[in-house]
Order: sequence, then C-alpha cells, then structure tokens
Amino acid sequence: MGQVDSFPLFSGPTAREVERAGFRFGAKGTHTSRTMMFDELSQVLKATNQDARRADYASEIIDCNCLSKPTASTRRLSNQRLGELYGLDPAVPLFRVLRRLWDISADGRPLLALLAAIARDPLLAATCSAIVIMPANAELRRDALKEVLQAVVGDRLNESTLEKVCRNAASTWAQSGHLEGRTFKKRRIVLPSATAVTFAIYLAHAAGFRGAEIFSSGWLRVIDCDPPQARALALDAKRHGLLDLRMAGDVVELNLSRLDPHSAKA
Repeated sequence: MGQVDSFPLFSGPTAREVERAGFRFGAKGTHTSRTMMFDELSQVLKATNQDARRADYASEIIDCNCLSKPTASTRRLSNQRLGELYGLDPAVPLFRVLRRLWDISADGRPLLALLAAIARDPLLAATCSAIVIMPANAELRRDALKEVLQAVVGDRLNESTLEKVCRNAASTWAQSGHLEGRTFKKRRIVLPSATAVTFAIYLAHAAGFRGAEIFSSGWLRVIDCDPPQARALALDAKRHGLLDLRMAGDVVELNLSRLDPHSAKA
C-alpha cells in the first residue's frame, strides 16, 4: 500500500486507518487531468478563514468566483478537483492540519501542498521514487515516471492518459520547487521549513511510522530532509508549540495533540 520499490510512505496501518486521516487510495487520481493546482489552492485559502466549512469553500469557488474562472462549469470542476486533492473540509484531519500550518507562515507552502497532494492522489504518490532519488541538476527522464506509474496502475490507464499524468506530475514537482526548466526539467534540492517538516511528521505518524523511523520515512525524504535536519526542525516546531517531542538517541516520543487538538487520535 503506497510503497514504491524502497521508497516507504506507509508502515503497517490498513487503508481504512489512514483513510480516516484523509488519505486516498486507488488506481485513479486527480493528476489524470490536473496538477496540484498550487496557485488555485493559495487563492481559495486566501479568500477563506480557518473556520470555513466545506460549503464555504465551495461558495467562494463557485458563487464568488475567487479563482476568476470564465464559466460556471469550470468553477464547479475546480471545486471538485481541489476537494479531491486537499479535502477543503475541516472534518478531514489532514486538511485541518494543512490549513493550520498554512496560516502560520507563507514559508514552505508549496511543500505543504505537495505533501497533501501526495497523500490524496495515489498517482502523484507513485512518482515520488522517480523524483526524490534524482541528484541535483540531473535531467528528468519521462520514461522513469512512466515506469513507476505503470508499476502501480498496471494496464488500468491507457497510453495517452499515462502520458498526461506524467506531464501533470512533472508540473506539480516544478510547482513544489523540485524541478526547474521548461522543455528540459532538472532536479533542484528544496529547503524544508519547520512547518513543512511538521506536516511531514504528521503524515508519517498517520501512515504508521513511529519513533526515530519517522525521520527517515518517505514523507521527510519527499521534502529533501535528512534525519539530522528533520530532528533539528522538529525541535524548532516544538519551540513554536506545534508538537510535543522528546528525543534521547534512538528513543523518540511524539505527541501531536497540540498540532490538531480536535483529532480523535492523540
């Protein structure tokens, strides 16, 4: 479940358990037609507040046209796609945490959006192993994206759809800062913020990782954060009251109730 080759995104829980946090699974995903839509997400969150409900987000997109879409049908479709990728609903724990961290600081927002999109789009999640392992300045190979996608979806997507997913996924990784360039995209190393590391820790914990293994999980690797850097930024998050953390060598005690007080899980 959610693990491609040696790139670990999950460690033990069932799909039902992580779905309760807001993860989504399957052989289909939003990247068959869209990217992670970072600009659109930014506009929607700017137009709403933390108390907004799912209906409020829909109203801002469809009725108030905060995304400046030309027709009602494109507004409704944008609302649907953003809901697929991010939830846009405080009843979804993953979105609740994303929204809180988003409003704390503008720093790291592209990485917050990327992490949420990976958790909610299995097609994008499948591309992680192809992108993250690339060394700095290496050129993206489209066939590498196709290979990891086909390993997940098999023959359930036709060739033209598979090509579209590759294009959209490459655009998403460019929006997050991992790739740069138009015709030929090359790998960049991103700089994780404390909020991005906090969200990656939250997702890793929800995905079943515990103790020190959280810091070496795929969720931290996605944001180019090695274990020592992850520990340092996690302590920074602790100082800002985002989580409770105690570390002594390989013993790591983590409590996320400060990050999401409304969650049923401590």
